[in-house]
Amino acid sequence: MSEPIRNKKLDTMTAPTPQNTPANAAPISSRAQQPSVGSIKEEEMERAAAGLFAANPALVSMMQAKLGTLVGRPSGYIESLPASVRRRVAGLKGIQKEHSKLEAEFQEEVLQLEKKYFAKFTPLYQTRAKIVNGATEPSEEQVKVGETKDEDDDMEDADAPKEELNEDAGTNVKGIPEFWLSAMKNQISLAEMITDRDEGALKHLTDIRMEYLDRPGFRLIFEFEDNEHFTNKTITKTYFYQEENGYGGDFIYDHAEGDKINWKEGKDLTVRVESKKQRNKNTKQTRVVKKTVPTESFFNFFDPPKPPTDEDDATSDIEERLELDYQLGEDIKEKLIPRAIDWFTGEALQYENLEDFDEGEFEDEDDEEDDDLSDDRDEDEESDEENDGTKPKQEAAECKQS
Repeated sequence: MSEPIRNKKLDTMTAPTPQNTPANAAPISSRAQQPSVGSIKEEEMERAAAGLFAANPALVSMMQAKLGTLVGRPSGYIESLPASVRRRVAGLKGIQKEHSKLEAEFQEEVLQLEKKYFAKFTPLYQTRAKIVNGATEPSEEQVKVGETKDEDDDMEDADAPKEELNEDAGTNVKGIPEFWLSAMKNQISLAEMITDRDEGALKHLTDIRMEYLDRPGFRLIFEFEDNEHFTNKTITKTYFYQEENGYGGDFIYDHAEGDKINWKEGKDLTVRVESKKQRNKNTKQTRVVKKTVPTESFFNFFDPPKPPTDEDDATSDIEERLELDYQLGEDIKEKLIPRAIDWFTGEALQYENLEDFDEGEFEDEDDEEDDDLSDDRDEDEESDEENDGTKPKQEAAECKQS
């Protein structure tokens, strides 16, 4: 499926939010000169600056605020040009505005084309949902096409060891159990959010689908069967875009809204209960106080971060959360829903560009073995509340190729 709504800068994992969409860069004066400090080495300057900033966080904040006020200000270069040259520059800007109008029309037409083909995809998604949930069986033709191997698959299968097939007919098995949970655990960005506690609820996912809004944006719809955790039959999350197109005609992400989850008593997966002993100073009697605190959970996805207002300072933490939230929505819309069966079998992983993930997230196996020893000692010191299955999965589940 084409991606008309996604900002072209998403290849760098940066969501186009109103806070990080830059204004036009100020022109650089040709008269600028490079400063030089001959007696101080560059490395020493960097260390000194780092130490200064680390010791003065207020200075860093002040500098960031000052630099923010300079963005978009003219440097004086354009004003210094002769009148005839400035007139030509204005003419080029007029041409550029015409170009921007065409770019906006292009993005609108691409969106309409995507909606047209999404209407053709929808019956296929509906048939998929019926097979997954056991309401129908695939046709002989569908099975035959699905079992046909591509040439690349045949070459890989020739080298791979043959796995023993389960000969059980599975007459008592309905549909494909835990289809969506398995697919999500193989999708790297989603797998990192799913905790052990979440799996009990996500096993009851019967379908994940999406729909376009009348305005620029889309809605993700998660459908659940009856379960012990909440009463919702569907939980939705809607991504809205600004009415005005951004630079280059792209749609600019504005904000997201999620449904309220109606948790059953004591089943809220987004919180955990901490127990703390307190002693009375006078009577020396002790009591146990229980406190509910937020915890890691995939279901926090439906309570998206709020963009900062004009009066608020946009901190890096909020920006990172907004970017991550936007990217997760795009991954579900553009990857998980269209190719759910490939994520279920794990075949989609071979097309993932793992270079997009930070190199710092990976380490050598030898170092990992050394860390395991210290981790084991640390785990003994953790409380029971911290070991209640709320820790997200750090790696996608091992997938078996079909």
